[in-house]
Amino acid sequence: MSTQVYLAQARASPNAQDCMALYDKWAATYNKEVGDEKQNYVAPVLVAQVALQSSKNPARSVILDAGCGTGLVGQALAIGGVKSIDGLDLSGPMLLEAKKTGTYRNLAQADMNRRIEKPDDTYDVVTCVGTFTAGHVGPDPALRELIRVTKRNGIVISTILEEIWESGGFKAEVEKLEAENLVTVVSDGLIDYVKGRGDKAVLAVLQKVDHV
Repeated sequence: MSTQVYLAQARASPNAQDCMALYDKWAATYNKEVGDEKQNYVAPVLVAQVALQSSKNPARSVILDAGCGTGLVGQALAIGGVKSIDGLDLSGPMLLEAKKTGTYRNLAQADMNRRIEKPDDTYDVVTCVGTFTAGHVGPDPALRELIRVTKRNGIVISTILEEIWESGGFKAEVEKLEAENLVTVVSDGLIDYVKGRGDKAVLAVLQKVDHV
């Protein structure tokens, strides 16, 4: 099956189970296919760069890679000096590929449409790339959960496919989190996503408010 077909099917997935089954099949060839010149999936590296810039000391930061897939973000973070990276993903075979990279401290299977089994205020930075797209994970409770597990003054960096930023309720959820004084929106501009396809994504950078 071609990358174009996989991407189309992934974005059309009616539920988490169908989405997981698709990624289970795709796991072994995913990195090679999304990384070729025709696809040029640049979002993982761009998000890792923002995460590294947001950290005062990458080597001492504890980072959660939510929706880690095969570990593209984790590898980019590790190259930048991060040593403590945890990963979550719905697909077991994707997690096996991530494990092979040797960059993750812990890896766990998780459905981000539900509560994340992590304590409050655990991570300095949370990244989430390729998960907030059509047919995958919605904004609620996922964004709120990512904020919950982030330390006060910590940063959540997420990509949201441009076409669902408003229609999928992500913009409204970010505004709601800001109105509740849970986060400050650092930025929410557009970046290249799957550059070879011309896809764009909103790069939402949220800082958790330090409540007194």
